Amino acid sequence: MASIRDLRNRIKSVGSIRQITRAMEMVATTKLRRFQDKAVSSRPYADEIAGLVGRLASALGDDVADRPLFRPGAGERVALLVVSSDRGLCGAYNSMLFRKLEHWIGENPGVAADYWVVGRKGYQYLQRRGRQVERYLVEPPLEKMDYRGAAGIARTLVEAFQSGKYAKVLVFYTAFESVVRYVPTEAQFLPVQRAPAAAPGAPAGEALLEPDAATIFDRIVPRYLETRVYNALLESLTSEYASRRVSMKNATDAAKDIGNLLKKIYNRKRQENITKELLDIVGGAEAVK
Repeated sequence: MASIRDLRNRIKSVGSIRQITRAMEMVATTKLRRFQDKAVSSRPYADEIAGLVGRLASALGDDVADRPLFRPGAGERVALLVVSSDRGLCGAYNSMLFRKLEHWIGENPGVAADYWVVGRKGYQYLQRRGRQVERYLVEPPLEKMDYRGAAGIARTLVEAFQSGKYAKVLVFYTAFESVVRYVPTEAQFLPVQRAPAAAPGAPAGEALLEPDAATIFDRIVPRYLETRVYNALLESLTSEYASRRVSMKNATDAAKDIGNLLKKIYNRKRQENITKELLDIVGGAEAVK
């Protein structure tokens, strides 16, 4: 059994760990609020531009299929953009994403894939398993990623797709639904999937397009792709801090419970020693008599 000194040191260590995890929980909560506001505020724009692309595609009809970004690429390989975290201590955030990736690999045996990685944890995971990373997108860091950085990633993926090397491009990221729910997601980035046609009888308004639908469509599609990448990065970052906040809160609660248990053991041990010393004193006094 541990001595009183050992118990005292353990109680002190657990208390220090609790202070650290509590501080990390507060930092994660603050950053979560900031990134959550960005993610929520960007959704109306993303929904609107996606709806605009869908309406223009419907207006163009079969002409959309002739555009290179709307038909499968000439290559046989698949490009996978994996969005992970740069740091750990975020619970099962990364492991759930990697499980989603492994599930896709298991369902597509023999498919040659090139990995484009955002986040140090994803890069380390693929390196440990001997998988070749085509490009590690390290600048700017995920936490400092803005729309310009996301647009650069989108343009790079589009250029790689149009080069004829890839048949399609997929994105693996974590979709943020709430502070306690974040879902690993696989989404097709290229070729662009056409929106389903409107249901019969659905109201359709006529709009005057200037200069014309084809020109507007060709200009809006790159913005649509940039927005998709930006939202995937932003939602992944928000999910990371939501997971880290929960993980640090659980660690703080566990440290509190362990500290209370150690204090009970420490008090019981000290009381046993006091009782033993009192018995020795009483026994000595009786022996003198």
